[in-house]
Amino acid sequence: MRPSLPTPTVVWSDEGRRQAFERWLDAIAERHRIDRTTLAPASADASFRRYLRVAAGNGSLIVMDAPPPQEDVRPFVHVAGLIEAAGLHAPQVLECDAEQGFVLLTDLGQQLYLDALRAEGPHADALMRDALRALLQFQAQVPADSLPPYDEALLRRELALFPEWCVQREFGIVWGDKEQRAWSRVCDALVASALAQPQVAVHRDWMPRNLMVAEPNPGILDFQDAVRGPITYDLASLLRDAFLSWDEAQEIDWAVRWWEQARRAGLPLGDAMGHDFGEFWRALEWMGLQRHLKVLGIFCRLKHRDGKPHYAEDLPRFFAYASKVALRYAPLKPLLPLLEPMSGQRVGTGFTF
Repeated sequence: MRPSLPTPTVVWSDEGRRQAFERWLDAIAERHRIDRTTLAPASADASFRRYLRVAAGNGSLIVMDAPPPQEDVRPFVHVAGLIEAAGLHAPQVLECDAEQGFVLLTDLGQQLYLDALRAEGPHADALMRDALRALLQFQAQVPADSLPPYDEALLRRELALFPEWCVQREFGIVWGDKEQRAWSRVCDALVASALAQPQVAVHRDWMPRNLMVAEPNPGILDFQDAVRGPITYDLASLLRDAFLSWDEAQEIDWAVRWWEQARRAGLPLGDAMGHDFGEFWRALEWMGLQRHLKVLGIFCRLKHRDGKPHYAEDLPRFFAYASKVALRYAPLKPLLPLLEPMSGQRVGTGFTF
């Protein structure tokens, strides 16, 4: 019997899954000239997925380990095909065992956009412009009708993560009736704004942590949750990131560039957003707020449910995003007294419930 893979750095919590993986890798190793002894962790993310890198031929390949039933690789494979057909750069699927959750992918390299942008070199603007151009192409060329809808039910499920995991679990705060009413008013406003926007393909995590510095640039990762949804969502994700913040003047500069290019490309913006950048910016900020409230809940859930406390280190960034937007627009101001006990930032609006 062949011995187990000599990979002490790759840890398997389930012996049965390790054996299944070795059988799968055995079956494809010769076809792709895989050097089994080089298998090593590449990265992990906020889900149950993880990625392994292995030498193959004259380069390297990536293995996705996505254990069922927690993960389903079929959406990833589907969207990877759509992105390739759109002429964009994403990992190509070389092998897939959807039943077991093993996928072999091309390797886009090791330089994340996040790391490159944090270096604050002269190339940051060029990298972001590449990301904006690629986003336009994604929205224009990936068929939205082939993706599940980002509908009211999903928007509200995401918003519900904030009171459950951030307010109650992380901070131990219990809202009374008036706080619940204020929260409901804000949710209604955000959901209505999102649903009123033109619908396009939405990556749902178009941010520097999911883009790679690559050729052609950028390489696109983590697209399995793509949906048909609001046109501002991915731009808001890019400009107001989970791990990196920009001055608002810079955010607006990049947003204006995207907006102008989108108009020239004929992307659906609607009458109001298509003719008035101010209206577009308002819609983007409201969409970003929905995302930031969701992420506050998700990061707290990662800490308390999934044993990944480091995500909570970025909670202050999201409270700052949310407070700034809520302060700026009257329909969103009921959110401010809800945020204040958690954010520690008193905002002098004089607003009461």
